[in-house]
Formats: sequence, structure tokens, C-alpha cells
Amino acid sequence: MRDHEQSKKKAAAAKDRPAQYGTDLDLDQYEFGGSGSNPLEVDSLTDSDRALVSQVGFDPEASHAAGAFAQFDNESFLASVMTLEPGIEVMSIRDAVKKYEWLSDYFWRAVSVDSDKYTAASGLNEYNGYFIRAGPGAKIQMPVQSCLIIKKDRLAQNVHNIVIAEEGSELHVITGCATPGEVERSLHLGISEFYVKRNAKLTFTMVHRWSERVDVRPRSATLVEEGGAFISSYAVLSPLHSIQTYPKVRLVGLGARAELYSVVYGSKSSKYDIGGSLVLDAPGTRGKVVSRTIATDSSDIVARGDLVGRVNGVKARLECNGLLLSGTARIMAIPQLEASAEGVELSHEATVGKLGADQLNYLMSRGLTEDEATSLIVRGFMHLKTPDLPQALQRTIDDAVRMALESGL
Repeated sequence: MRDHEQSKKKAAAAKDRPAQYGTDLDLDQYEFGGSGSNPLEVDSLTDSDRALVSQVGFDPEASHAAGAFAQFDNESFLASVMTLEPGIEVMSIRDAVKKYEWLSDYFWRAVSVDSDKYTAASGLNEYNGYFIRAGPGAKIQMPVQSCLIIKKDRLAQNVHNIVIAEEGSELHVITGCATPGEVERSLHLGISEFYVKRNAKLTFTMVHRWSERVDVRPRSATLVEEGGAFISSYAVLSPLHSIQTYPKVRLVGLGARAELYSVVYGSKSSKYDIGGSLVLDAPGTRGKVVSRTIATDSSDIVARGDLVGRVNGVKARLECNGLLLSGTARIMAIPQLEASAEGVELSHEATVGKLGADQLNYLMSRGLTEDEATSLIVRGFMHLKTPDLPQALQRTIDDAVRMALESGL
């Protein structure tokens, strides 16, 4: 069992350490805390709550889900398993810690508690979050859906999520994060640790719809064992105050693979610093990091990508594509490749440019107005096609992105 007190000491030592990237935040401006012990029933959700969660693809009735988890602020949550399929568990992380003594071994194993002041704050304050686990050999075809909501002003929502795909299992998770537009400045701190065991497969899709006064500092990391596969899709489609995230995936087992996809629709004066790091640490590992960004208004987007190959024969590709729709917006693409062994094959492609006049003229010659043509191009550019997904799950993701994008355009 990992030393809880040692983690606390490491967090305390890092509580003033700024993050390497992104706008620095004064954490004293936010209120931490909350009991996290108030379970909700689906029937108790208000109409406004239902409308809010539906904007990020969360179906309160969970009619096409294997399980569901929703958390409001730090206080209340609902968690349930909807399917009769054996092998799936969905519960609050607090309940999971009480149920499984071994779970403490997974805390701060993929993410370091002393990475920066945000991980340290997460380690030092009360938290809740979700625990999702597919048991050994369980093939869970229907997705598990989760949703994290901030409704209070000046709140620091502190969640610590752990997702485990046990050996030989298959698991799909869709997560939405949202805030009502009237919320004053608040902060989301989200620690997510993913563990993909031998020959398991985990897909994780996240759709954000925060308000313009919210700062977001997620910290996530994944360990993928031999023959395992991790596919992540990440969409930020509405204006917010700032977001900085840099999820890291380590392929530690023979033949493991990972694919990270992200789409960002930048608007208003929002600041986005989003990237992904893939470390190929075992023979035969493969990977891909793909980002698509659109900048409008005076938004500022930094798109990072980092591939690290440490073993002979590994292979990965990095793609960063940006589309500029405003003369006062900015996109910066920062690809990094690092090889430290012979036979490593890493490649990248980065393009940033304005919307093409040829494309607009062609569509307008077909009878579309300029706004309609622009919207059509944007939707095509932002299409989040995730490979190897069940068709029903891909439709769910498409609907979530479409609804979030339509409300932002």
C-alpha cells in the first residue's frame, strides 16, 4: 500500500509550484471543500440540470449506457450500473476506497502528486470523483457515461478519478464537463488515472462545455500494458477563461498502442494550452497524437504534442492542424519529437492557416451563404472520428460534439 502520509508531504512541498505551461492561477481565490456524500436519484434532477448535462451528451435516463456517474460541485453525485452485463463497476471514488483496500495502490501512481500546485492542491484537499472498472475479460460494449458539473461561484471542484480496464477487458467511457453560464469564476481540478492492463482496450471521450469565467486544470495520465490499447478523444467547444492540460500516456508493455485525438473550438478571449504526450517505452509499441484547432474572435490557442521513443523499433506520428478564422486570434503549434534508441520512427506534420478562399467560393457557388459555407467547413474540420468504436458509440459522440458545437457557433 502506498504511503498516504508520504503523498501528503510531497503535495505540501509542491503547493506553490507553478505548472510548466499555461496561465498561473491564485488558488486562494477559490473555495475548496464539500462533503461529497450526498447521493442523488435521477428523478431528483431539475429540468435545468437535465438540460445542462444533455449539452455534453449525458443522458440522465442512461437508456443506452452500461453505467452512469454524475457529480454536482463537490457535494452530490449519482452513480449506477445500468447494464446486466457482468464485470462493470461504477461508483464514487469515496465509496470505492471504502470497498477496496487495494485501490490505494492506484492513487498517484500514474500522476505525480507533486507535479505542480494543482496536483498538490488536489492531494491536500477533500475530493470525490468516479471509479470505473471493467473486470478481467469483461467486454462492455455499451459506454459508461459520466458528467462533472460546477454550479457554485468561486468553487474549486476537486475530483480524483480512477479507471481500470482489467486484463482482456474492453471498456468505453464518455465524460462531459459543464457549467451554467451564470456561474462566476470557478475552478475545475481533475486528476484522472487510467490503467489499461494486458490485452485490454479502453476508449475515453471527453466533451467540455464550461462557462466563460471558469478555469480548468485537468491532470491525467495512462499506463498501458502488453497488448493493451488506449484511445482518447478530447473536445473543448465553448468559451472559457482558461484551460491548461497535457495528458500523458506511457506504453509500458510489448505491442501496446495509444491514440490521442483533440479538437478545440476557440472563441471570445479564451486561453487554451492543450497538448498530449506519448512515451513509447516497450518494444513493438505504436501511437498517434492528432489535434485540430479553430481560433475565432480573440482566442489564444497553444497546441502541444510530444512523442518520446525509447526502444528500438517503436513508431508514432504527431499531427497538429490549425484553422484561423479571425485576425485577432492566435494559434501556436508546438510539436516535439525525442528519440533515444536506434530504429525509433517518429514523424510529425503541423499546419496553421486561414480559412481557404477557394473552399468558401466553391461552397458559395453551390448556393450557400458565406456563413453557411463557413459553418459547413468548420463542422467538417472538427469532426471527431474515433477509430475502432462501436457504431452506436460513435453516434453518441457525434451527437455530443454536434450539440456542443451548435451552441457555440
